[in-house]
Amino acid sequence: MVDAEPAETIAAPRSGGTGGISRARMGLLFAVMLTTAAGNTAMQSVMPSIGTSLGVNDVWISLAYSWSALLWVVCAPIWAERSDRRGRKAMMALGMLGFIASFLLCGLILWIGLVGLLPAFWALLLFAAARSLYGGFGSAAPPAVQAYVASRTPRSERTQALSLIASSFGLGTVIGPALAPLMVLPFVGLAGPFLVFALIGIVTLIALRLRLPNDEPQFPARGSTYESPYSGSPSADVAKDDEDEEEESVEPHKLRWFEPRLRPWVISGLIGGHAQAMILGIAGFLVLDRLGLREDPTAGAGPVGLVLMSGAIATLLAQWGLIPRLDLGPRAASLWGIAIAALGTLVLGLGQNLHTIALGYSIASLGFGLFRPGNTSGTSLAVTRAEQGQAGGVTASVAGASFIYAPALGVWLYNTSDWLGFSLIIALCLIVFVYGWRALQADALLTQDRR
Repeated sequence: MVDAEPAETIAAPRSGGTGGISRARMGLLFAVMLTTAAGNTAMQSVMPSIGTSLGVNDVWISLAYSWSALLWVVCAPIWAERSDRRGRKAMMALGMLGFIASFLLCGLILWIGLVGLLPAFWALLLFAAARSLYGGFGSAAPPAVQAYVASRTPRSERTQALSLIASSFGLGTVIGPALAPLMVLPFVGLAGPFLVFALIGIVTLIALRLRLPNDEPQFPARGSTYESPYSGSPSADVAKDDEDEEEESVEPHKLRWFEPRLRPWVISGLIGGHAQAMILGIAGFLVLDRLGLREDPTAGAGPVGLVLMSGAIATLLAQWGLIPRLDLGPRAASLWGIAIAALGTLVLGLGQNLHTIALGYSIASLGFGLFRPGNTSGTSLAVTRAEQGQAGGVTASVAGASFIYAPALGVWLYNTSDWLGFSLIIALCLIVFVYGWRALQADALLTQDRR
């Protein structure tokens, strides 16, 4: 179980005890996830203010992400499958390149629009096109990181290991909103966070290239156990390892979303993901409206960032504290999480000041912070070690599918009537709870090491 000393070593598969993930390599994996998360949440902090400054309707700001999310759904499984053949490092680097290019172009386009050199319509259209680089190529990194960790941890410890990786993303969601107001620079204004995080991405990519060894496997899509992640040859103990021998005896085949092993996790992840995407879409505009900041959109970056940061801290509490300390399995984390998220949505809907809004968003984020790692680890544990790359692709594409239209739908319902949006989110959470209670496999069976 990964709890007391997560930074030292993630537990390795039982192949001689030398195949763990070192502190330095885990730091690189953290950096990849943290950079992309911080950049994206910094973007979420300023986009409501940017939309207001451009005079663009809230729904169109939300729809600007849709094409990128669609590309994420299509491309994530492709990159995940390719990571089984080309290696995880290559896909992580590709994902970082997509992130850098997207943020650099988005920042330049929005800056040109904000200074009046480009009409708002064309600024938003070009922003959506530049953002699609993240959906198309940035989607290569998360499934590669997930598969890298999952293939190096035993089944009984995979929930905690994947939660640790998810928490690196969560840490980024704290840093991004905290830094975003400081990155609203005098010359580039609200486009500053995009340009600064593009530079941070370049530094991360250079570190990844220089410090993480190549890991091109000799046996495509087999997921063999290695004495070290980059040894290039199977462990001498593989044949003696009952757990890996059982899993590797199954010939991997292409995983589909709704095949029986994955169906309950995919359905719950898809519905719960839509609820989470709607809350993320509404939160920034809710702050501007209820605090009366529509007339001064530049001043909105701080309060929106504070609310998002509060939610991110609650997410870290779930992933760093509750899951490992309570030893929550995939089913328990998913069900408890989605119930707490429904409660938080109710509080958020009632909030009329910054304190109550931040409290409601934090409770909802705590719930989704339990739900997401639970669903991810449940998907991972439902398949064999040889299929971890594809499982990572399924997880990433399901998460991306939630952001194709759900944020815009949530914002549209919220603009029509506050409680239309919040009622739908709560209803989706309750559907996941009832369905998950009936369909998700028991934790005792999922987390048992195969012998």
